[in-house]
Amino acid sequence: MVQQDVKKLVAYSSVAHLGFVMLGLYALNTQGVTGGMLQMLNHGVSTGALFLIVGFIYERRHTRQISDFGGLAKQMPVFATMFMIVTFSSIGLPGTNGFVGEFLVLLGSFESSLRWYAIIATSGVILSAVYMLWMFQRVMFGELKNPKNQTLKDLNAREVAIMLPLLFLIFFLGVYPRPIIDSMAPSIDKLIAHTKVQKQVAQVAAPAAPQLPAGHVAVPGLPEEHPALPATQEVK
Repeated sequence: MVQQDVKKLVAYSSVAHLGFVMLGLYALNTQGVTGGMLQMLNHGVSTGALFLIVGFIYERRHTRQISDFGGLAKQMPVFATMFMIVTFSSIGLPGTNGFVGEFLVLLGSFESSLRWYAIIATSGVILSAVYMLWMFQRVMFGELKNPKNQTLKDLNAREVAIMLPLLFLIFFLGVYPRPIIDSMAPSIDKLIAHTKVQKQVAQVAAPAAPQLPAGHVAVPGLPEEHPALPATQEVK
């Protein structure tokens, strides 16, 4: 929360989202991989919308410092509403697209051997919500003190038209992700089955360590057909 650049803060949240993708893939079960794939899609929607939001305000003020803003909700209500929706999507609020992917990733991780990583990821969700809401509060609420902010214009029709498809996807994927999940299911099932078969083949094909008679040791450099030397025999 010491970061004062809005764009850099959004970039850090983007890295956190991709961390969930990796956690879901490493879980290697249906819930985890499905959540990871959904998280990649949701990351593109939510983070892309956040970067657009930052671009809109930068175009008007030519600064990204949080301290240069404050109270913009009074001057730009449409911008504030869209910013709020996208922020909620980024932190995974239920009903938005960000919730579904994160929930499936955590569910799959808890059902695998990655339980401790899932606990750490859960704390990361809380931390992400804290710094994103802190950023939103600093930019949108408070007193409108800066004279340069008092003349800002709200989003125009072109900017609203750009944001509306992303807002639709945020709510559609959050409320009804079933079509996306069903379309990915066959490929995910094949991937998991293929990976498990490869793992089993690798375990079977791994050469077993030679069994030596009691009191004998293997000598590096001797051919395999050469008998092992007794442990008490000195090698010259």
